[in-house]
Amino acid sequence: MEAIKNKIMNMDEIQLKKKGRAIQSILLGLLKLIILVGIAYIILGPVITMISHAFFTEDDLYNPVVVLFPEEGTLNNFITAFTRMTFTKTFASTMIYVITLTLMQLFICSLAGYGFARYEFPFKKLLFGLVILTIVIPADALMLPWYTQFRNFDVFGILHLIKGSGINLIGTKAPMYIMTLFGCGFRSGLYIYIFNQFFRGVPKEIEEAASIDGAGPFYTYFRIMLINTMPAILTVSIFSLVWQYNDVFYAKIFAIKNSALMSLRISSLQATIQEIEKIKDPAVAQLYLYAGIIMMIIPIIIIYVLLQKRFIEGVERSGIVG
Repeated sequence: MEAIKNKIMNMDEIQLKKKGRAIQSILLGLLKLIILVGIAYIILGPVITMISHAFFTEDDLYNPVVVLFPEEGTLNNFITAFTRMTFTKTFASTMIYVITLTLMQLFICSLAGYGFARYEFPFKKLLFGLVILTIVIPADALMLPWYTQFRNFDVFGILHLIKGSGINLIGTKAPMYIMTLFGCGFRSGLYIYIFNQFFRGVPKEIEEAASIDGAGPFYTYFRIMLINTMPAILTVSIFSLVWQYNDVFYAKIFAIKNSALMSLRISSLQATIQEIEKIKDPAVAQLYLYAGIIMMIIPIIIIYVLLQKRFIEGVERSGIVG
């Protein structure tokens, strides 16, 4: 009898432990869900508010009952923002500028990354350290030197000898093209690092086999190595496209015209709407700004959705964290 009682007590203890574990897992799951929902709300809350307000009318804005979903709703905000931004022309100009810089960065940064990963040369570690330093140093610290350099641009003093003065490139896109061409453009240091990490992960036997078959270094690089680093190319492409597309900092340093870039159009859209449409209330003018921002970010979202899997793979393989 005692043995049976002991078995029953042991079974009760096991069942209690199982129930305790089940309750514990439910509570942990609930805690994780609360944390995820909280983080999602912090991140997506402002975006959801912006999207809903883009469809608000003036009456919806000041209606105390309306919080998230408009009572009347309108597309007029989008139509007006589209017109005042000259969206089609500005978007085309922006994409030509951004794609050109992206292609330049892909070529220059991949070539530099390949050189650091595969070749030995004097001061290699020092030079790569300087590349890493370009990632660390804040752009604000270099703002004045960049401006003064391109305000009176010269190459080794040649123009000063010929003309007596340099060329003023402020107000044009030329400074961005020149910086990108020489591997010191917007986030170029990061892209060189990404390519370096990828090329280091590619087996050297591939290059040795190509060399035995008679392939030269440039053929090996363009026809073999670049093909094996497609995740890196896609990662850098997305980073470069998004950051160049959203850039306002460099555009304002070099005084690029507002009509040339979408990001500059957006930064001045609210003031433009208030002046042209004679809207004195900033809160109402902000509704048009929300509509303009949504139209601006849609192309980037489409690009990210289409290349999401490759992008995540590239980030994981490059070792980028944070």
